[in-house]
Amino acid sequence: MRRVGWITSTGARVMGAVVAASVCCTGGDAGAQTAAPRSPGPAAVQGQSGGRPAASAPGSAAAAKQPAAPSGQPGPTDASSAALRAQLEKATADYAAAFNTRDFQALANQWTSGALLMEGGGELVGRERIVESISAWAGRNPESKIEMRLTGVMPLGATVVRVKGVARFTPQPNARVSESHFVSLRVLVDGQWQLAESIVAPSQDVAMDQLDWLLGTWTATDPADGTVLESRYERAADGHVILGRTTITPKEGTAIESIDVIHADTGSGTIRSWVFDSTGARAEGVFETDGTAFNRVYEGLAAHGAKGLRTRWVQMVVPTSPTTIVMQSIERSLDGRPVADGRPWHLARKPAAAATKP
Repeated sequence: MRRVGWITSTGARVMGAVVAASVCCTGGDAGAQTAAPRSPGPAAVQGQSGGRPAASAPGSAAAAKQPAAPSGQPGPTDASSAALRAQLEKATADYAAAFNTRDFQALANQWTSGALLMEGGGELVGRERIVESISAWAGRNPESKIEMRLTGVMPLGATVVRVKGVARFTPQPNARVSESHFVSLRVLVDGQWQLAESIVAPSQDVAMDQLDWLLGTWTATDPADGTVLESRYERAADGHVILGRTTITPKEGTAIESIDVIHADTGSGTIRSWVFDSTGARAEGVFETDGTAFNRVYEGLAAHGAKGLRTRWVQMVVPTSPTTIVMQSIERSLDGRPVADGRPWHLARKPAAAATKP
């Protein structure tokens, strides 16, 4: 993926962001953005999905290409189909039980060594990274539980099967239950149906609920020149949108204001944002993660007076504690020409009582 600065001891996936600053890329730091850490969502916890086979997953890619039985040869009997489904339902139930009891060794045994897990804009590759991410997320959500059920089974060969299902997630007792859909590719390895790949489609509500950590006010001051950055985020449109307002105030000169609209796609749960600022610049971003870092990739139009039109950059986030982060805009370009990285921002969440009122 891209350059990352995530502190790996946290072991969490990050999705979501706090944008703060102009969306332009003028060669200075007006295009810097802010973001906040995010744990892996419940969809990642379920670890059930499907898509392209992981290249290093035993039997996945090759088995997925196995031809169907030639015409005239007998297919699976009803008895064998029932037995297969029973095995897969047990594997699915065992997965949920392993998470609910925090048996991460049993959870790891469900995955092939080179497994792939995709959720929204995020991607995790490899058993260790997947389980490390889920374990860290569970540690921050100690009362979370998950229920899973299969809704479809499609054999692709003697040792490969694709399954579909629904996962119901509860973050804590008596909390609202959220649902996500999954499609999984399982391969038979040493007598066990392991997950070779997974694609999860969290519902729109699930995706937005997972950004609740973002709500509130974040602030930073650059010690070099005294520039102050403040971002405030709140729910809007009956909870379907998160609306952010950011102000960057230099000691001298004009402050830059920006508006950030965050929304999750229906169906896929992919999280996107649209940013507009007082320089006339605008951009659209899509969240992505590799399991050890969070990036939001932006493309848009630069500010009035910039020496170019099309701008692009990557917002990189490094969480340093539950209430502090370091953010920096990297890989910046203007009309395809490289631009220096933005300044790093050291952000802290304001206590609720100290947050600026609208």
